[in-house]
Amino acid sequence: MGGGLIGLAIAVALAERGVSVMLISERRPGEASPAAAGMLAPSVERAPGPAHAFGVAARDRYPSYVEFIADRTGVVVPLNRLGILQVALSEKGIKGLSKTALPTTRWLDTKELRELEPALSHGLGAMFNPDDGAVDNVVLLSALEKLCANHDRISRLRGAATRVDPAEDSCTVRTESSAPYTARHVVIAAGAWAGKISGARLARAVLPARGQLVSYSSSPLRHVAYGPRGYVVPRGAVTIGGSTMESVGFDSSTTPSGVKKVRAASEEICPSLSDSKNVDAWAGLRPVTPDMLPMIGPDPKHPSLIYACGHSRNGVLMAPLTGDLIADLVTESPLSHNLSQFRPDRF
Repeated sequence: MGGGLIGLAIAVALAERGVSVMLISERRPGEASPAAAGMLAPSVERAPGPAHAFGVAARDRYPSYVEFIADRTGVVVPLNRLGILQVALSEKGIKGLSKTALPTTRWLDTKELRELEPALSHGLGAMFNPDDGAVDNVVLLSALEKLCANHDRISRLRGAATRVDPAEDSCTVRTESSAPYTARHVVIAAGAWAGKISGARLARAVLPARGQLVSYSSSPLRHVAYGPRGYVVPRGAVTIGGSTMESVGFDSSTTPSGVKKVRAASEEICPSLSDSKNVDAWAGLRPVTPDMLPMIGPDPKHPSLIYACGHSRNGVLMAPLTGDLIADLVTESPLSHNLSQFRPDRF
């Protein structure tokens, strides 16, 4: 249940292991998967405890994943693993970055930063996070849609799932406009809307959080760069800037104040972006949990119902690895990662 990056990645992973899959989804305004900036930034947006190692593993899953996608669909998904720069714009910023630096990061002084990214020459230096970067999530989403459409083990039902009824060894899904469907397992991967599905009792902890983003019609950078208040992501001929984090329910519209805030943060990082002739804006609804970590695993009372939702700011990062792990759970294969920190009943 769910046709974003998480749902599609799960469907593909299951089908590749010989499982017959029905994918139930409906397009909704504000979906996070097409709206995201596509960052792969576990070193910067660091999760607590073992979740950090999970994020790094999710990032490192990407090179083989995009190769698999290209082999199966012919679509080459752009992947940027040049590293992420955390730019210091003040002496206070330098001290803050030094305190939070990982053993894997390296400090670049003003001269090194200017040589690496001339458009960031106003910075006082930057913390360099190798192997982090970004993926073009829009191309990835399209490629996964294509793969699912052509896979002989995946069928598609267009519609909104409204209710699940888990039984001892199966689960039934109901939609507004079709007969009920029963399967051995049902996976909740409905993004910000997971909590609206009746019967999915643990998904009530998932709430929407609006993120407003902008796109500049210029690309002065090669690296993803973070500043004190936001980030910028190069994507082909454009640069994505983000982002806000707002609790406004399912309102996916942009606001003048939100766009202004994102532009200020982006242009603070890379001043030359202010010269762009065209700036577009949009918003997406992130599915957030109270601790900002995903729910991955079965309902302990109803093992036929599996949760894969609430990925918050890391849905793009974690999609391929989440697909692998849900396929492990469904096929009763050994798990490659400890999921205790993500157990759905922790709230």
